Amino acid sequence: MSQDIRDFVTPSCELLAFGEPTHQGAAFRRLRNELFAQLADHGFRSIALETDRVAAYLVDDYVREGIGSLDKVMSEGFSHNFGELEDNRLLVAWMREYNEGRPAEERLAFHGFDAATENFSAPSPLGYLEYARDYLGLDVDFAGLAGDDEQWSRTEAIMDPAMSIGDTVPARELRVLADDMLTTLYWRGPELIETTSRAEWFRAEAHLTTGLDLLRYHKQAAAKLEVNARVSRLMATRDAFMAQNLFAIRRAETGRGTTFVFANNAHLQRNLGRWALGGRDFTWAPAGSIVSSLVGGQYVVVLGSLGRNADIGLGEPEADTFEGALQRDIKTWALVRPEVSGRKRTDIEARQGYFPLEQETIDGADALLHINDGSA
Repeated sequence: MSQDIRDFVTPSCELLAFGEPTHQGAAFRRLRNELFAQLADHGFRSIALETDRVAAYLVDDYVREGIGSLDKVMSEGFSHNFGELEDNRLLVAWMREYNEGRPAEERLAFHGFDAATENFSAPSPLGYLEYARDYLGLDVDFAGLAGDDEQWSRTEAIMDPAMSIGDTVPARELRVLADDMLTTLYWRGPELIETTSRAEWFRAEAHLTTGLDLLRYHKQAAAKLEVNARVSRLMATRDAFMAQNLFAIRRAETGRGTTFVFANNAHLQRNLGRWALGGRDFTWAPAGSIVSSLVGGQYVVVLGSLGRNADIGLGEPEADTFEGALQRDIKTWALVRPEVSGRKRTDIEARQGYFPLEQETIDGADALLHINDGSA
């Protein structure tokens, strides 16, 4: 048992993933901030959160260069309403303060590794494609093909295959053009990096791959499949994008130190993700399972466990559950090896968004971080 996360960082680690079992409540975000502050003094130079990769560049510009204002980056630099969370604001403000006056190579970087997608909505790819087009200096009318943003972003475009634009002729043409543009971005890479910068090239790549990812996501939304299979495929597609983004972040951070990754357990775990909702069961391969299978020991994952939290109506776990066993031995919070025994917790309500520990999840973790009382 330990409160020093460095005890779990192996020499080969390049991505240290820290999962929270629910987005509800602030306990894990508070602890994330404390742990990252410790790690920043021991070679970590970046953090990646479960938020839109492209929007996060606004946050990165602020924490590294002081561009913009804290209010602006919190309102525009996060997706999924995560900019409204006070603990995220504290993190960004602290990173800016830490970086002040430091050499560029020692400054902390902020990344997002998600897209602005949800299980029930996804935006138009237009703005992302146009950014990359302008960087390349091309003359392509993406707006004429993409049409009105509303036809992409409406809920029906994801929930009803018949209403999806993802498999229409214009969408297919957009994918071909975007794919060709990605090839161009690479073969012109040396020239573009020389005339702009390596950082600007990476930013253009992020915009372009995000646009392509959105086109692929909308294509999956158009698939005429049974609901369980269709939603599971959408969830798998999103996590595949997350994995690709983590690899891209590591390329950009080469030589600068390890990256601390923070997201829901369900995105970071090594085993298959499972989610029961409205009498349906969805299954997919999380980003963590993809990354771990490809890079092995470079990926280390610490999964979160919560005892109780009155703020979200989560009571004391029963003694024979995994959380109950951890609760008995941990009075505040602690990191432990994944050697706990018990059964899956069942006192969970959907509104709490809590993913209880399961044996398969525990077996795939390098460590567990248990918080006794999330409201304390």
